[in-house]
Amino acid sequence: MLPIISVEHLYKQYRLGTINHGMLRKDLQSWWARARGKEDPNVRIAGSMADKTRRPAASNDRFWALDDVSFDVEQGEVLGIIGQNGAGKSTLLKILSKVTTPTRGEIRLKGRVASLLEVGTGFHPELTGRENVFLNGAILGMTKTEVRRKFDEIVSFAELERFIDTPVKRYSSGMYVRLAFAVAAHLEPEILLVDEVLAVGDSQFQRKCLGKMGEIGKEGRTVLLVSHNMAAIRRLSAKTLLLENGKLAGFGDAQSIVAAYLDKTTEDPTSQDGLPPGFIYRMDRVKPETDYAITAIQLLDRQGRPLTDLGTWDYVCFRIFYSAAKVLKRGSVVLQIQTQEAVPLILASTEPDSMVPLPIGIGDSYADCIFPRFPISEGQYLVGAGLAIPLVEHVIWNNSLCQLSVSQRDVFKTGLPPSSKRYLVATDLEWRLPPK
Repeated sequence: MLPIISVEHLYKQYRLGTINHGMLRKDLQSWWARARGKEDPNVRIAGSMADKTRRPAASNDRFWALDDVSFDVEQGEVLGIIGQNGAGKSTLLKILSKVTTPTRGEIRLKGRVASLLEVGTGFHPELTGRENVFLNGAILGMTKTEVRRKFDEIVSFAELERFIDTPVKRYSSGMYVRLAFAVAAHLEPEILLVDEVLAVGDSQFQRKCLGKMGEIGKEGRTVLLVSHNMAAIRRLSAKTLLLENGKLAGFGDAQSIVAAYLDKTTEDPTSQDGLPPGFIYRMDRVKPETDYAITAIQLLDRQGRPLTDLGTWDYVCFRIFYSAAKVLKRGSVVLQIQTQEAVPLILASTEPDSMVPLPIGIGDSYADCIFPRFPISEGQYLVGAGLAIPLVEHVIWNNSLCQLSVSQRDVFKTGLPPSSKRYLVATDLEWRLPPK
């Protein structure tokens, strides 16, 4: 039987700093910025990345986002796609969903394709949620009768009964993604392409989405899932594809591919892509259409200096930088630390946990989360962060923004430092025995 997705020798080349992004909207944005003498908002790739591509380019203003990628996906498979930022994951999904075209190569798809690539993709902001459901159904080639049959289920899954007749331009990013995923998952495409946009939803909705994607695979439909959540990749996908600098670095059993990827990112000190001292995450550029963003996370020591080696029980300040295009009169900054298998260890917020009111104004700012004695054992962990309206919703959230490495410290002076291989949390405690 022929595969439902076949990709053969796929290449995608971009020309840095010039117009021709493969999408008319971005071409016009770039043209208008250059006409006003402004910086191109769509140039997010530093020129230094061209040096990292192994394939020779005609000049150093070109780079290969995808370089000779080939693979097949069978019907009913859930394929995980992993790799560092800039590896080519989103570019691959955009080509498969026909948002952009390949430079060279061939793709063959059998059946209807639904894509969830960015928050609000495929929605018209002036239309209501109800109207956008029917619009997306029409785009997928479904009749009104077919959409009506699924409509109540879609709205219930998205938990938007009260707002379904409100124009989606008034939706928060969380409401956007809930409806977008519900539409894509319930309108029965043969192929579902999902990028990391699920990180916008709250943790309860993320679990709901992961469960739905598992059901979709069991129904015989095909899912391609791009994620930095290795626990989700291991749980949902039988096979996983690993991309490195646009090249296919691994394709096969999910457990072994994920293990190899985690080992490499742990051992490779350059996996942080040359970030400045103390930074474990930094965004190159905020998307123009994004209202809120976590832009960087930096570790600082007690004197406010960059901390490059964090160990168990060390003093550490997590400085979380954020950007806002809209005012939040009552906001909250949230920090999460979890294991590679997505087991939450720490969840801290300015409010309601610490009752520190935080009005978020337009522009850039930061909040400090301080641990006088960092209680996590030696090992590798995932850091998540976001902005929220306390007790209401996350306005932006990503539970796997970056990796955190915790070094060994013999805090109990026993010659046996706390390690995640034995336990995860090293508590500052005291034992007492009854008097003899």
